Amino acid sequence: MFRKLTFLMLALLLFVKPVMAKEIVFAVDATWPPMEMVDENRQIVGYSIDYMTAAGKEAGFTPVFRNTAWDGIFAGLAAGNYDAICSSVSITEERKKAMDFSIPYYEVKQGLVVAKDSPAKTLEDLQGKSVGAQIGTTGYFAIQKVAGVNARSYDEIGLAMQDLYNGRIDGVVCDDPVAAQYALNEPRFAERLHLVSVIDADEPEYYGIAANKGNNEILDLINKGIQAVKDKGIEDEIKKTWFGL
Repeated sequence: MFRKLTFLMLALLLFVKPVMAKEIVFAVDATWPPMEMVDENRQIVGYSIDYMTAAGKEAGFTPVFRNTAWDGIFAGLAAGNYDAICSSVSITEERKKAMDFSIPYYEVKQGLVVAKDSPAKTLEDLQGKSVGAQIGTTGYFAIQKVAGVNARSYDEIGLAMQDLYNGRIDGVVCDDPVAAQYALNEPRFAERLHLVSVIDADEPEYYGIAANKGNNEILDLINKGIQAVKDKGIEDEIKKTWFGL
């Protein structure tokens, strides 16, 4: 009897496939420190990366992060090149027409960075001047709302900061953790630049994970993971790691 049971158990091990965590491929524009960036080992790291990795552990999926240029990131999602976007994508009504979003995982504001010798305190103070932002971001849209300010678009936020550093433009608008990273935490830029203000928005702005419309299976998993990260206090630990909060 024992030998028969052993044979049966071996047969089950051979023919029953183990349950594997679902793999979800995320597009990431890793030029947005400290949210998404490439480290010295050429690994994609950052707040959003840690957050989604933790969400995967909680919800039973394996995240795979694929570095993707911002200017084609939404078209790539629509074409099915990856499952979702984890790249500090703000949830907006316009974007919700084309894609679905997870529950929010971070509240963000827009920060204005100028040269230390600039008298400007707000975007309105820069009328008649040029202000840079990454193309297609809520920072770029914020500049466009202010009459008389010339909005200049860049493929990467680092290029805008470099132009500000060299005096080619008069300000940069981007998400506040990114603005703080350049203006406060990167020594070369911090010598000449500072985060002068946070722009008041009509409504709160939140990051979410973007997926194609109707992709409920993936979004349900992601939402489950995000909620667990919030409920278990893991979110606070990730914030402490990246922001010292």
